[in-house]
Amino acid sequence: MKEKERLSDISWKKWGPYVSNREWGVVREDYSADGDAWNYTTHDTAEAKTYRWGEEGICGICDDFQKLVFSVGFWNKKDKMVKERFFGLTNGQGNHGEDVKEYFYYLDSTPTHSYMKMLYKYPQNAFPYEDLLTVNATRTKEEAEYELLDTGIFDENEYFDIFIEYAKESQNDILVKLTIINKSENEAPLVILPTVWFRNTWNWGYDDYKPQMTSEEATSIKVNHKDLEIKNVYAKQSVKVLFCDNETNNERLYQCPNKSKYTKDGINDFAVNGNSQSVNPKDFGTKASFFINEKFKSKETKIFEFRISDKELKKPFDDFNDIFESRQKEADEFYAEVQKGIKTEDEKLVQRQAFAGMLWNKMFYHYNVEKWLKGDPAEITPPKSRQKIRNFEWKHLNNEHIVSMPDKWEYPWYATWDLAFHTISFSIIDPDFAKHQLKLFLFEWYMHPNGQLPAYEWNFSDVNPPVHAWAVFRVFKIDEYLKGEPDLEFLESAFQKLLMNFTWWVNKKDSNGNNIFEGGFLGLDNIGVFDRNLPLPNGEHLEQSDGTSWMAMFALNMMRIALELALYNSVYEEMAMKFFEHFLYIANSLDNMGDEHFSLWDEEDEFFYDALASSDGNHMYLRMRTVVGLIPMFAVEVIDDEMIENLPNFKKRMEWVLENKPELAALVSHWEVKGQDSKHLLSLLRGHRLKRLLHRMLNPDEFLGEFGVRALSKEYEENPYTLKLNGTDYIVKYTPAESDSGLFGGNSNWRGPIWFPVNFLIIESLQRFFFYYSPDFLVEYPTGSGNFLNLDQIADELSKRLSKIFLKDENGNRPVNGQYPRFQTDPDFKDYILFYEYFHGDNGRGVGASHQTGWTGLIAKILMPRFSKKEIAESETEMPDDAK
Repeated sequence: MKEKERLSDISWKKWGPYVSNREWGVVREDYSADGDAWNYTTHDTAEAKTYRWGEEGICGICDDFQKLVFSVGFWNKKDKMVKERFFGLTNGQGNHGEDVKEYFYYLDSTPTHSYMKMLYKYPQNAFPYEDLLTVNATRTKEEAEYELLDTGIFDENEYFDIFIEYAKESQNDILVKLTIINKSENEAPLVILPTVWFRNTWNWGYDDYKPQMTSEEATSIKVNHKDLEIKNVYAKQSVKVLFCDNETNNERLYQCPNKSKYTKDGINDFAVNGNSQSVNPKDFGTKASFFINEKFKSKETKIFEFRISDKELKKPFDDFNDIFESRQKEADEFYAEVQKGIKTEDEKLVQRQAFAGMLWNKMFYHYNVEKWLKGDPAEITPPKSRQKIRNFEWKHLNNEHIVSMPDKWEYPWYATWDLAFHTISFSIIDPDFAKHQLKLFLFEWYMHPNGQLPAYEWNFSDVNPPVHAWAVFRVFKIDEYLKGEPDLEFLESAFQKLLMNFTWWVNKKDSNGNNIFEGGFLGLDNIGVFDRNLPLPNGEHLEQSDGTSWMAMFALNMMRIALELALYNSVYEEMAMKFFEHFLYIANSLDNMGDEHFSLWDEEDEFFYDALASSDGNHMYLRMRTVVGLIPMFAVEVIDDEMIENLPNFKKRMEWVLENKPELAALVSHWEVKGQDSKHLLSLLRGHRLKRLLHRMLNPDEFLGEFGVRALSKEYEENPYTLKLNGTDYIVKYTPAESDSGLFGGNSNWRGPIWFPVNFLIIESLQRFFFYYSPDFLVEYPTGSGNFLNLDQIADELSKRLSKIFLKDENGNRPVNGQYPRFQTDPDFKDYILFYEYFHGDNGRGVGASHQTGWTGLIAKILMPRFSKKEIAESETEMPDDAK
């Protein structure tokens, strides 16, 4: 198979969709004195400002070091500017935080980007920039967001469907096809500006080499860069080629002299204002664009072809259609194999678009914190105040790689715990990329010397759940299944670095040395009564059941990796034993805090709660039921008896601990009691506690929603949780979608919605418990129904609920599409899928970032088939338990 063959050659990934959808408003480009990134670079200054750390564009592609970028701009002859980047609201402008206000969809991509396709819907009337800003500014947090569809700009179908496709003839020969459809009944003009430019590195002061582009005809651009193989960009149709320089228009932005007469916004000025003085008449520069001026008749479709090549081609478009057909066919063949066993075409459509979103959200990420703090030699020195504003403790950090982003508009910067979930989906189609992503963050130029992993660029020192070890082992097993042999070098190298990260957690976050872990929001921002990033007013501190449970999970993950490595090198038996004992001590801490032996398990409510610890050592439950209380389920590991027998030193030491420290063994699952098929269970939960947690979780009046497990009990919709402390009332109410307050930050809200990463870990935990318990271990599902299922069946049911968010229901509607009938019925919208950040706890509509195919891309894994026992017996291709 052609695409699988290409995956073994890294050079096929040199070019890809590595261009951000938004570089403005990010931390890297902020050189202000006060750290106000959103206002230092803005959408309206972006067309005239040259960036330092990256580039942005619509459907852009670039090389893997972003030296040359290709993107397409459009102008409908009514907008105030060329549409070169997607518009959205900043965190302060949106009534629910930052939010993109455009409609674009990632439709297809192979892992090597040999074929890619996306769709952008561009209005034919003036884009309603001011309307979106003004109306959203008047809306409260109790009101819905004012979206582009609400402005009425699509009401008469006066828009273009612009399909952008890429197909690679070879590693450095890339074909581009624009299929543009006038959806209106009326004739409509459109200026098309396929644009290529060099990232501006010559102004930094390290290397004054300045590449150039030139042209001798209207349909080709010569590219001259000493480090690039690309030599030509061809257009099948063009009126002329426009040139300027990728240089900031200082006169426009800062009332200072320009370094170049023809600045970055010169092409925009020529197209919109007809200013012939803004482009270089001598036809050279560092930024160039084909100028295509078209009129589209009613419902007319036109195709435009381009080619970016390392070849000198006399007839660059003679083989264009043949190459495109071949790459599309190869993409279909690749996904036909991936999707074997998926039964419905709708499931295949959703999964393929999920994979497309994952692949399109790769981005070249460049950030050298030390240089960012000091400034470049040739540029103005940043104000001294920024030395203490943000990330000054991360001077070692030097990132310059292709990284999977959560969302290249809303989150055009990595988030480490998000990325761990990304790799699970990537491992199905490109396990080498998944492994590389996990290893990146363990490299010296990412990981802090103290062992901490960087969280995200707004605050690298923030604390995310330690799920990296879990992802490493999951990806390792999936990779082993797909390739037929284990990548022990990957597993061993990752394990060595994860040891440093585990040590950081133990030394930094367990401040009292009692194996209770606190501090930081741990990914669950806005879930609790208090802002968990801030100290409490009277010296109290939170004992977090989720923080401790994440660490118990981390210890078990490390133990499992060590056991796997010990099968090949007995040295790792000692490491496995270390983490076995560490897990036992953490488990003990959940039930025996302080002199009073306080437990985070509340026997009265039979649920895990956070506790407020006062300076005198007393504890008080915060009896608010959230997903925090479900996270102890995630600390579960099942080991085959055969593996234990093959590791005699581990077995001997394990038995000694269980015999000589019964107070530890009594607190966790019966490790010594073999379950079905002679398996051993390590978990924070014995059967009774597991059943009681599930009794709450599977209650429709609490956590169980039609589309997954909610983040907060629905009980608090009618009866908000109230805590009186030090004369202050702290009130938490169930809100199923957008936040109704600014508490703990912008549009963050874990007070009701459905989140894929937590749901995915719940499903996986239930499956692992099932591997140990027999099918006779039954739980009422849903609670109060009188219907009982085993844990594997419940896991399947939860998977179906999550899948229902995206799949068509009996009426042909997709719950994700929410409140807009047009998205449900219009054939030009209804089958294009957006993968949101989170989902309404009651009706499943998408909420938050609209292109977060990162952790929500887990739907691709959830839709993979799980075989029946009969099918397993008839097939040898079933994934082993560890790879499922």
